[in-house]
Amino acid sequence: MNGFSLSRERFSLLFAVMLVAAAGNTAMQSLMPSIGRELGVEDLWVAVAFSLSAILWVVAAPHWARRADQRGRRALMRLGLYGFISSMLVCGLVIAAGLAGLLGPMAVFFIFMLGRGIYGWFGSASPPAVQAYVAARTEGQERTNALSAIASSFGLGTIIGPAIAPLFIFRPLGLSGPLIVFALIGAAVLTALVLRLPDDTPKNPARGRIVDYPSIGVGRPQLDRKEGESARLRWLDPRILPWSIAGIVGGHGYAALLGVIGFLVIDRLKLPPEHAQQSIALVLIAGAVATLFAQWWLIPHLRMSPRALVFWGSIVAAVGSAVTGLADGVYGLSMSFALASVGFGLYRPGFTSGASLSVDPEEQNAVAGMVASVNGIPYIAAPVIGVALYKLWMPLPFLVTGFVMLGLAFWISRRLRP
Repeated sequence: MNGFSLSRERFSLLFAVMLVAAAGNTAMQSLMPSIGRELGVEDLWVAVAFSLSAILWVVAAPHWARRADQRGRRALMRLGLYGFISSMLVCGLVIAAGLAGLLGPMAVFFIFMLGRGIYGWFGSASPPAVQAYVAARTEGQERTNALSAIASSFGLGTIIGPAIAPLFIFRPLGLSGPLIVFALIGAAVLTALVLRLPDDTPKNPARGRIVDYPSIGVGRPQLDRKEGESARLRWLDPRILPWSIAGIVGGHGYAALLGVIGFLVIDRLKLPPEHAQQSIALVLIAGAVATLFAQWWLIPHLRMSPRALVFWGSIVAAVGSAVTGLADGVYGLSMSFALASVGFGLYRPGFTSGASLSVDPEEQNAVAGMVASVNGIPYIAAPVIGVALYKLWMPLPFLVTGFVMLGLAFWISRRLRP
């Protein structure tokens, strides 16, 4: 073991920092359709609140990633946890006040937006700091293994968050209970971080990686491939432009589905909002598990090229999306959404690896940053667009997504040759 190795305790702390952020954020995503309906807030405004958070994440994440290149990575982790805890408390308490009739729906909404803004801006500080902390203290294969394991915490969190959220719905907090509990869990992780993780005085510099906005079924965050500065890339660079287009188009399809799937479960099953959470959680967990199955088992076994992953992933996602819009019953919704998630689970690593393989080694950091931006952009507008289409006709956003993914598959087959 060299002087940079991480102990199990330190690695567990870093893993917990990433896990609690992903689990808490996706738990809130699973709760918000029920909360919005219970408060009488229009579905569109629920989507707007998450779009604001995504905008701030996309803007702030590069700033924190640059700061993570400097000393003080533990301080950035603490800042990110402060943001997470504050956001959960603000959102949970204002929702509790709204459910108790102490605040009107619009007052609840504006304060909730403030809470989500806190998370989007400050919560994005932790992930790049965690990855830079690991990279600065590991070398060679140990670094690869450690970063891969840290990155998997986001995928695990997308399952754990919706799975345990219904357990924390209790009186008198009701649907706001899970948010308060996750704030307390975040406080426990912060306390352990302060007490047990040493101050950040690395001997080995490492770049903080921009991490995707945490969402249900999200792929693994991008890992460092090369230390130091990398060459700049233009967005219109013909080597990566087709992959960026594929990422933006397909990303909008998946973000739109996530924005409306909770509402579809409530309306199709005709459940009162306070009784819908378990069914919503089951559907979202099915999607998250299917995504991880595609990325962690199917892709290594199928050994497809990036082009094939994008093409076949888009086809499967198109079929699953269309069937989800027409499905009925919790079993039908879960299986069809899982099928769509398998498709998106294949497509997303396809365009990520395709972009990476299209540039030179010294450009890997630059292309990884661009991919992270591409992955975050859809969460700005797609949820709002999806809800707007949903208000016109319930199956419409799912059918439109299916059509878009079929168009993407056709375009990929013509634009990107094997």
